[in-house]
Amino acid sequence: MVGYDPEAKCVSSVEAAAAGSASGLVTRVLISPLDVLKIRFQLQIEQLSSRSPGAKYHGILQAVQRIFQEEGLVAFWKGHVPAQFLSVGYGAVQFMAFESLTKLVHNVTSYDGRDSCVHFACGGLAACTATVAVQPVDTLRTRFAAQGEPKIYHSLRHAVATMYQTEGPRAFYRGLTPTIIAIFPYAGLQFSFYNILQQFSEWVIPAKKKSQGNIKNLVCGSCAGIISKTLTYPLDLLKKRLQVGGFERARAAFGQVRTYKGLLDCIRQIMLEEGPGGFFKGLSPSLLKAAVSTGLVFFWYELFCSLLC
Repeated sequence: MVGYDPEAKCVSSVEAAAAGSASGLVTRVLISPLDVLKIRFQLQIEQLSSRSPGAKYHGILQAVQRIFQEEGLVAFWKGHVPAQFLSVGYGAVQFMAFESLTKLVHNVTSYDGRDSCVHFACGGLAACTATVAVQPVDTLRTRFAAQGEPKIYHSLRHAVATMYQTEGPRAFYRGLTPTIIAIFPYAGLQFSFYNILQQFSEWVIPAKKKSQGNIKNLVCGSCAGIISKTLTYPLDLLKKRLQVGGFERARAAFGQVRTYKGLLDCIRQIMLEEGPGGFFKGLSPSLLKAAVSTGLVFFWYELFCSLLC
C-alpha cells in the first residue's frame, strides 16, 4: 500500500522516487490529450456552448475535432516535453516525501502511519514540496498547451529565454499562490481517499490474486481522483488563468483574453463576466483526466514498488 506500513516490506526513499518518476512518465504519455483539452477549456472566456457567440470550443467531441482539423494530431501532445519533466520530477519528489513523512509520523508521534488523517496531512505536504520544485516547468507546460498557430514559442529553450527576457524570473512562478492553496487539499484528499477506498475494498472484496490487486489499485485511484478534483477544481482554473498572464498575443486565435492583476482580481473578473459556472469550465475533461491519471499513477506506482521489493 502507498505510505509507510510497519507490517510490510517498505520501499526506501530512493526506490519511492524511482517508482514515482516512472509512474508519472508512463501516465503523462497516456493522459496528455485530456490535459490539453482541460487547459483550452479553462482559458476560454466565452461560455462553453454552441449558443455562445465567438466561443471556439463547445464540448469535448467538438473540441477534439476542431483541434485535430486546425492543428493536427500532434496538438494533443503540445507541451509534452515540459509536461514530462513536470510529471517525472513531481512524481519523484511527491512519493519520496510522502513515504518519508508517513514513516516519520509513525516513528516519532503516537499516530498510526496508515491512518487516513495522516495520509491527508502528509499527502498535502508532499504535494506542496513537489509543486514548489516543479512550478516553473508547470508554467511552461501550460503555455505550450495554450498557444495556437502561429506559435510564439518554438522550443523549450526559446520559451525559457523569451519569458526570462520579457517578463523576468517571476513569470515562472505565476499562479503559485492558488496552486499551493489548491494542491494541499487536492493531494491530501487523493491520498486519504485512496487509503480509505483501499481499506474498504479489502473489507468488501479481499484480493486473492495479484492481478485483482492491480485492478483494485486502478479503481481506487480513479475514484480518489474524481472526488479530490471536484472539491478543489476552481483553484486549478484560477492557477491556469494566472499562468498565461503576459501571454495574451498567443491567445488571440482562441477568442477573448483577459489580464488579471492577481488572484483576487482574477476571482472578481470571472464572477462578474462568467458567473459561478466560470469557475468550473473544463470540469468534464478535468474529471476524466483526474480519474485516468490518478488511477494510473497509483496503479503504476504500486506496480513498480512491488517490482522493486
